[in-house]
Amino acid sequence: MSAPCDMVFRSMGSDIRLIVEAPLLGRLPVPHEAAEAQRRYIEDFAMRLSRFRQDSELCALNRDPREEVPASILLRTAVSAGLWAARRSGGLVDPTLVEEIESVGYEDSQEGRSPASLAQALDAAPVLRPAQPSPRARWRRVEVDDERGTVRRPPGVRIDTGGTGKGLAADAVAHRLRGYTRFVVDCGGDIAIGGVGCQTQPLEIEVEHPLTCECIHTLRVEGGGVATSGLNVRIWRRPDGSFAHHLLDPASGQPVWSGLIGATAMAPSALEAETLTKIALLTGPMGARRALAEHGGLIVHNDGEVELLGPLVGRSKISLHLSGSAA
Repeated sequence: MSAPCDMVFRSMGSDIRLIVEAPLLGRLPVPHEAAEAQRRYIEDFAMRLSRFRQDSELCALNRDPREEVPASILLRTAVSAGLWAARRSGGLVDPTLVEEIESVGYEDSQEGRSPASLAQALDAAPVLRPAQPSPRARWRRVEVDDERGTVRRPPGVRIDTGGTGKGLAADAVAHRLRGYTRFVVDCGGDIAIGGVGCQTQPLEIEVEHPLTCECIHTLRVEGGGVATSGLNVRIWRRPDGSFAHHLLDPASGQPVWSGLIGATAMAPSALEAETLTKIALLTGPMGARRALAEHGGLIVHNDGEVELLGPLVGRSKISLHLSGSAA
């Protein structure tokens, strides 16, 4: 039997982890070769869709003066994923807030920088309020035409695929690994899990507390998507001493302080799970309870309290350590 592979590398500004167990059919590559192929796929994905590389396809689209721009299948798929998330969230997960995210200080990659203190940021946070969709709704003016192979948008409207990119990448790699007994694709907290072996031996996923980094709950997952988002990873001080982070209120263009600092969501896909975590963090406790009711999840309040939601209510504790025969 082929030895399982457990690979970790950096891409997309995050740790990426691939766990691949035995192939179902002998003609498939062994787990190590399969994981190496997916590592190359993820690195190519990240390079072509980076907002921070001027030679990326995404940057080329954003600076193109034409209203209709030829785009590769990958770029069209990434833009479509962002538009899907915008529709799913009622405009809260808005892929056209490039100007706004740059204006609050996220012009360059945060790779290699230590985040500011979340505890200090909470002490200085403004009045808590849930996010609202932007009345401008620029994302509604973006169209993907697969027949023509183009993306249409008013010139000057820039798109950021980063909000949904990790979930999309995890799902894409999961599709490519579907011939293996069990697999895990963890793209910086956006996780796709699958394989027939998960039906009999579910994987355990631990979720960390954004303030203490302690395990707060352990999920047993048979397949699908899990995503965890928090304010602790990408948070910084602005020149005026105020704090900012990467989750913006589309209505104001400023970082949202909704009363939540972390959220974990389960869903059929990593892209949907990622979108649900963002809805939860943007809308605060009441909105999160609605968003996570169907598939289950958890939220972490500003005071550190952890609340289980949906199907997870009444179950045992959760943590993001992956365990199983390959872990």
